[in-house]
Amino acid sequence: MPNSIHDFTHKTIDGAQQSLADYKGKVLLVVNVASKCGLTPHYAGMQSLYDEYKARGFEVLGFPCNQFAGQEPASEADIQQFCSTKYGVTFPMFAKLDVNGAARAPLYAWLTSEATKPDGPGDIGWNFAKFVVNKDGQIAARFSPRAEATAPEVRAAIDAAPLLPIPMLHSAPEQNAASARRGRGLRQRGKSAGAAQHNAAPSHPKTRHHK
Repeated sequence: MPNSIHDFTHKTIDGAQQSLADYKGKVLLVVNVASKCGLTPHYAGMQSLYDEYKARGFEVLGFPCNQFAGQEPASEADIQQFCSTKYGVTFPMFAKLDVNGAARAPLYAWLTSEATKPDGPGDIGWNFAKFVVNKDGQIAARFSPRAEATAPEVRAAIDAAPLLPIPMLHSAPEQNAASARRGRGLRQRGKSAGAAQHNAAPSHPKTRHHK
């Protein structure tokens, strides 16, 4: 019996086997996606969220599914091209799967069986259902398809997962070392300027005495 999302493997959109254990320690947004759905513009919010949070240990995982009104009929190659050209998607995309029914992928069998809030357990209702998974691989929240990835309640669940702190441009030791280097440089320039002024000072002419 799976204990977390890290126990699953699924093919990437390029056809390579991908262990989801590779995402240990990261907060995930797992979404079943489709290219011909009224909610397809949600891709934009998903990419925006990924760009904003990826440096803090966050990943968006997209799983194409053709079970809802046949709105994802394309091949994986066509899906990949569509996502990259239309929405500039750079987050990980996976091979098509079923999220409901007898052929439901093991990953979604687990996702839909767990007790979740605010959207409860059970079958996926439509394209773009969203699961927030914490760093330990447990489901932290589930949201209905209409919830935007950038909605305040989704952001709050991601922040609470929690994400890593906002990265600093430089660590404290690096800042101290940089300050010390700047101080040495200023002192050296001061000495050089003083020496140059001394060398450039005019000599005093000798006084001539008249008889």
